[in-house]
Amino acid sequence: MKVEMKTWGALGLATALIGTGLAGCGGEAGEGGEAAMVGEAGSAGEAGEAGEGGEGGEGGEIGALPVEQRLVFMAGHVEAGLALYRAGESEAAAPHLLHPVSETHSDERAGLDALGFDPAPFEQVSDSLEAGLPASEVEPQLAAAQANLEKMREAAGGDPAAQIRFLMDTASQEYAIAVKDGAITDPAEYQDAWGFVTVARRIAEDLDAPKAGAVRETLDQMLGLWREDGPFADGEPASAGQFSALASRVQLDLP
Repeated sequence: MKVEMKTWGALGLATALIGTGLAGCGGEAGEGGEAAMVGEAGSAGEAGEAGEGGEGGEGGEIGALPVEQRLVFMAGHVEAGLALYRAGESEAAAPHLLHPVSETHSDERAGLDALGFDPAPFEQVSDSLEAGLPASEVEPQLAAAQANLEKMREAAGGDPAAQIRFLMDTASQEYAIAVKDGAITDPAEYQDAWGFVTVARRIAEDLDAPKAGAVRETLDQMLGLWREDGPFADGEPASAGQFSALASRVQLDLP
């Protein structure tokens, strides 16, 4: 398995293991390198500082989370990376696509082999990025990577409502880091938030609850905060408050 692509090393990627240990793609977690992350119970915890070279703050590791949460967390990053790669933004896509192939993110993959994790398409995508190939030349591998994530999600099972709650908490935290004072200050986290909402919307198709339709409608509104063609970090973003309000509405409508 490819560990690190040398062309990505210059990006200075840092893994912020903060709060529950959820690792964002950005090098810094908010101002001063600090952020509050939400744990399984949905309560914000004190965060450590995000350092370089994968060093993180105290508060546990993502490997301690249930496998279905780690899986949708990884899926959110990959969704953002694949969308950016398909749009020709390979440099922006690279850090998001590290998650399934880099030892830096090995905690996320713990237990996924039993669910049918197939590293081959992810390694092929990694090799294609390193070689500078356009996404159009490796579309079968991109589709295979997405299909493998979906297969694992179905095998993992779990409560769709609980997974959506987890993704709403995580996306809200990422978006609050990404958007400050009406500007996108952390493009990677802005893209991550899109990935988490995208995965939540897919999971919502499996939601069987009185307000399932309302949940799907609100998630569609959340996705509408970004450009239609992907999570591009340009233009004037919606405020973190607006994003949080929509995420809260989703939470309230969940069973």
